[in-house]
Amino acid sequence: MNVFNQAVSTQPADATATGPVDHPESRTRRTAVETRDLIRTTALRLFRERGYDATTMRAVAQEAGVAVGNAYHHFRSKDDLVQELYLEVNREQVARTRALLTPGGDLASRLRTAWRTGIDVFGPYRQFGAESIGAAIRPGSPASPFSESSKATAELSRTLFREVVDGARPAVPAALRADLPELLWLAQLGITVFWVHDTSPDARRTRLLVDGLAPLVGRLVTLARLPVASGAAQDVLRLVAAVRA
Repeated sequence: MNVFNQAVSTQPADATATGPVDHPESRTRRTAVETRDLIRTTALRLFRERGYDATTMRAVAQEAGVAVGNAYHHFRSKDDLVQELYLEVNREQVARTRALLTPGGDLASRLRTAWRTGIDVFGPYRQFGAESIGAAIRPGSPASPFSESSKATAELSRTLFREVVDGARPAVPAALRADLPELLWLAQLGITVFWVHDTSPDARRTRLLVDGLAPLVGRLVTLARLPVASGAAQDVLRLVAAVRA
């Protein structure tokens, strides 16, 4: 077990300690799926209202009205609940972005929509982001966006950026189309880190960053159509692919 797991997981004793127990009648009415969903939604609410540090497995169990051991039955640790949050906000970003994207829009406008929507859906979890970022950037941490635990969330985000790229008009050069979504996903991670540290009202500075960065990416992709720049653009994408391999 790494240091991060030790820090975020409740001591084993908590899993067996006496805590709030469901009323027998409520236990018979609630299925295992319903109980799991109750624990999950309660954890997401506490992450939103109390942040990362104060949302312990015991706090989630108490708020959900289940025994601590029951919470551990459905989720092995707080790490698993963090992954549920990652999936939730990324699913919402995907759904909102798809609803807002204009068919055939240029790459810059489509990218701006995706990144701005990300800021909007992450917004309610600002305290969580500020408190959890240290764990997220720690090597080997399950909360890292590059960890095996975060694989499903990362792929969901990459899929969104593939749609952003594939639907752009004029079309993104074929030589860039396969690897560009990976680079855009990495850029979103950087934007998220910037947002965590952004104390301006309504993340104004982060929105300015997105509004400036999206057109810049669009112009660079346009330049990549020229022979003088296409080689350099492909070198950048190959470098990113090599580092991620």
